[in-house]
Order: sequence, then structure tokens, then C-alpha cells
Amino acid sequence: CSSLAIGTTTGYRLFSLSSVEQLDQVHESNEIPDVYIVERLFSSSLVVVVSHAKPQQMNVYHFKKGTEICNYSYSSKILSIRLNRQRLVVCLEESIYIHNIKDMKLLKTIMDTPPNTTGLCALSINHANSYLAYPGSATSGEIALYDGNTLKTACTIPAHDGPLAALTFNSTGSKLASASEKGTVIRVFSIPGGQKLYEFRRGMKRYVNISSLVFSMDSQFLCASSNTETVHIFKLEHLTDSRPEEPPTWSGYMGKMFQAATNYLPAQVSGMMSQDRAFATVRLNISGQRNICALSTIQKLPRLLVTTSDGHLYIYNLDPQDGGECVLIKNHSLLGSGKMEENKENDLQPPVPQSYAATVARQSTVPSTSTMPGYSEDGGALRGEVIPEHEFATGPVCLDDENEFPPVSI
Repeated sequence: CSSLAIGTTTGYRLFSLSSVEQLDQVHESNEIPDVYIVERLFSSSLVVVVSHAKPQQMNVYHFKKGTEICNYSYSSKILSIRLNRQRLVVCLEESIYIHNIKDMKLLKTIMDTPPNTTGLCALSINHANSYLAYPGSATSGEIALYDGNTLKTACTIPAHDGPLAALTFNSTGSKLASASEKGTVIRVFSIPGGQKLYEFRRGMKRYVNISSLVFSMDSQFLCASSNTETVHIFKLEHLTDSRPEEPPTWSGYMGKMFQAATNYLPAQVSGMMSQDRAFATVRLNISGQRNICALSTIQKLPRLLVTTSDGHLYIYNLDPQDGGECVLIKNHSLLGSGKMEENKENDLQPPVPQSYAATVARQSTVPSTSTMPGYSEDGGALRGEVIPEHEFATGPVCLDDENEFPPVSI
């Protein structure tokens, strides 16, 4: 969540999200119009673009060098693309293609998948756990979990009664969150086992279309946004990644006793007991628009980012201790010149105590470049040219030069 990519009628734009006050435009391209998919490989120069003019063709660019690395055509319209440092996944309505990102070789084609008209799929950003999740049924909420490293099916998860609407992995690939088309219940499962860990109730009054589901980098929070004006943030209590066990307290003791007791109750009862209300919320000024959310650490403090389809980026402060209503601190325009729009209520919240900020910064720190094999800034463009279609295995694409991978700022 350190950068933002948007597709427009004239091309695409890439922004850096390293500051609340400043919105830095990293790159703008007007070479291909009507871009409806633009996916960037983290903070590298590799970007994948699909246009309405050629909806069956994927173009892979080294945008800093202005070089096309390769292009690949498929049998039908490309609905979504996901990528990490090891795999590039292309999702069509009834098939999924898995490429090796280092040389763009096609490794696997998953044919005859259940009709997936929205291109719903999720790929773990952790390339050591390159799990892929996609709908296992068009009529029920079954999740198919596929291991992108071994290229084998891992398991199927009976997640919901109704068809799936949203899927997302946490940063380590150890948890998977899902929501159905009803949008009332969000569930979190362990990966690769598929055991249910959490169940959150978003609301019961009306069905909603959840368009965005995302974990924070430390897996402590899960954010869900929909076509309504409310964004919900849930806190994943008790089960957390790589944190020392909390000192024993009476409430902690009772919580463990409660959890143990639920193991002996029928599944429906224990499921109801594990449901929870939102830890924090945001009320947007708009409703009915598609939006994408992210939970990120900017300038050492936790923020909620909401990007709307009308071209705005809203930044909110998230109180990680008490939750509640998140406060809007900045509104940026993404379709103008890259400059931000001032918000009338632009007063910052009182800062969270420095001790917590330091803790957040430590928990959200990205591994150093020496441990992050990724896309070479120069290798792909300097040592290669456009790769002819269907010749990906022998193409001179270098995507593993660690020394040239750009640093990722917090």
C-alpha cells in the first residue's frame, strides 16, 4: 500500500503514497487510451496494462524506460490481473493463466473454472506463499485455493452460502478474508488449512455489494467498503502474527476460556458467538460509487485510504487503540495536475503517542531490499527488447536483480 495506480480514458497514472500532505505523481502514460486494468509490481518499474481497445491483450511495460517487455493475447476479455514477485495471474471469465514473472513463461492454465463474470480472484503478495484464491462455484460461496508455487490445488473452503463478492489475503499469505454477495458477514480463514478464524457481521438491515476488502500489513485490522457510504474496520483480536504474547490479565484469561468453550459448541452457535461489530468506521460523503480501500502506515502513523471512482483519494486517521469514527485529514484529486485539494476540515487529529507510532513503524517495516528479490530496474530494458508473443521462456527479461530493486518507503 505504498503506491496507487489508476486507469483513465486517456491512459494511466501512478502515484506514491509516502506523505499525507503531498501526492506525488510517479508516472503518467497517454500511449494507450481507455485503460481499465493497471497493476504495478510493488514499487518497481514493471506495470501491466489492459485497455478497452484490446481487452484480450495484456501489455507489460518497464515504464521508467518507456519499454514494452512483452504482450500476450488470450481467448476472451481479461477481467483481472494479480501479481507478486514470483507469479503473474490473468483471470478470464472461465479460465485462469499463471505466468512465471521472471521470464513471463506460461506455467499453468486452469481451465473450465466456474463462471466468474467479475474476474474475482486474490493472489498472496508474499511470493513464498503464492496462494491463489478464486470462486469454486457460481452459485455458492465456495473458495478454490490453489498453490501458485507447486501449481497444485490446495483445498476448497465452504466459506458462504451465497456467491462470493470479495477475496483478499493478508501480507504473509497465512489468512484469507471473504465476503458473499449479500455482504452481511465477513469471514477470515487460515491458509492453507482453511479453518475459520474470525467472523464479522457488517450489518443485517440491507444487502450490500462489498467492493474492497483489505488487511493491514500487520494483520491486526481488516477493512471492508461497499456501495454504501460506510466503511467498516474490524480488529482481529487474540490471533495475531508475530507478536509477543500479551501479559496475563483477567480479561485475557476469560477470553481464552471463552474461546476454549466455543470449541465444544455446535458450529452454528460458536460461529454466532464469534461475530463482532466494527472496531472503527468511516462515513463517506458519497454513496453508490465503487471505491478501493487500503490500510497503510504513512509518516509512521496508521491511515485509512479510500480511492473513489470519481477520481479522489481520501486519507483518514485511524485510532488503533480506541477505534471509533475515523477523521478525514486530506482529500486529493487524482485527475487534475497531481496537486491536492484542500479540505475544509483539514485540522489534524492530536498525534497518537510516539511510543505507539514507533511500534506501528516497526511492525509495518518492509524487509530490506537484500531480502526482497524483485523486478530489476534496468535489466529488463537494457538487456532486452520486446519479446515476441509465445516466446516468453527464452526472453531476456531480468526480474531478480536485488541490488536494483527500488526501496519501499513506509
